[in-house]
Amino acid sequence: MPQPYTHELTTALEAVRLASGICRTVQTEMAGGVLTKEDASPVTIADYASQAVICRAIALCFPDDPIIGEEDATALRQKKNSGFVAQIQRELTQVGIEGETEDVLGWIDRGGSEQYSQRFWTLDPIDGTKGFVRGDQFAISLALIEKGEIKVGVLGCPNLPQEHTTDQTPSDNNDCGTLLFAVRGQGARQTGIDNDSQEREIHVTQTQLTEQARFCESYESAHSSHGRSARAAEIMGITRPPLRIDSQAKYAVVARGEADIYLRLPARKGYSEKIWDHAGGVLVVEEAGGKVTDLEGDPLNWTHGRTLATNRGVIVTNGPLHERVLEIVEATAREQST
Repeated sequence: MPQPYTHELTTALEAVRLASGICRTVQTEMAGGVLTKEDASPVTIADYASQAVICRAIALCFPDDPIIGEEDATALRQKKNSGFVAQIQRELTQVGIEGETEDVLGWIDRGGSEQYSQRFWTLDPIDGTKGFVRGDQFAISLALIEKGEIKVGVLGCPNLPQEHTTDQTPSDNNDCGTLLFAVRGQGARQTGIDNDSQEREIHVTQTQLTEQARFCESYESAHSSHGRSARAAEIMGITRPPLRIDSQAKYAVVARGEADIYLRLPARKGYSEKIWDHAGGVLVVEEAGGKVTDLEGDPLNWTHGRTLATNRGVIVTNGPLHERVLEIVEATAREQST
């Protein structure tokens, strides 16, 4: 008898692998492929192509499942952006997916659900868009949530080496490009984006002392308070510089033991994290033996549609360090309020 969620995992892995290939190609060749949305965030051809590929795959296999994704096709439907649609169609054609303009826009819009339901997927077609544009790390994140619990999580990290390294910058090595995945209760694994020959289980570290830990944080200071993170590291006695890396690749490096702590500390009051920025990575870390909560130590709540509306911030650790990290982060909050 197959393991639970085998069909869902297989579908997710195939879709994220295909999308990863498109994104890596576009990143390498990108010239003028960035569209600025009305909220001023850069969206690439790869963003849209990635969402189209993955939403199409889910629609074919699980037609009743809604998808809460980051993008929609609103901007693409404007006549002035018809050239972008043509570029997206070309990228899809190169991987064997043919579709008329309305087919492609429909696949993208399938990721436009907003409300919580008993079973849905959440997708970030490119997490870390600025890193993507810079030629650095980015991730494709896909997760299945049932009754408020993540059941399947997949991270595609096209520029992340499969082996542990001290430097997470993209390389030309043939082992570059990693898929990390987990099913609730079945552990976490990683494999290559281009082949499965090096599939293996992954595990967090067993570091017990904060002064021996390494933490990672967002490359962009707009995403997390770097000053507060630095103060937390000072209290912990951490002397190693933080690993600053774009996207949910931070979850990946914690899950496989290259870092012990990931702090996502609110950079501005009232901000609610988006579910697609975390869901895929959360399950991978938890199934690798780590722990994820908000700043109060509460589990992340996936039942509020597009955002983690009842949570503030995110703390990711290897597990043994979690309670101490919570205490220190709380101490930095008290310092800020005085």
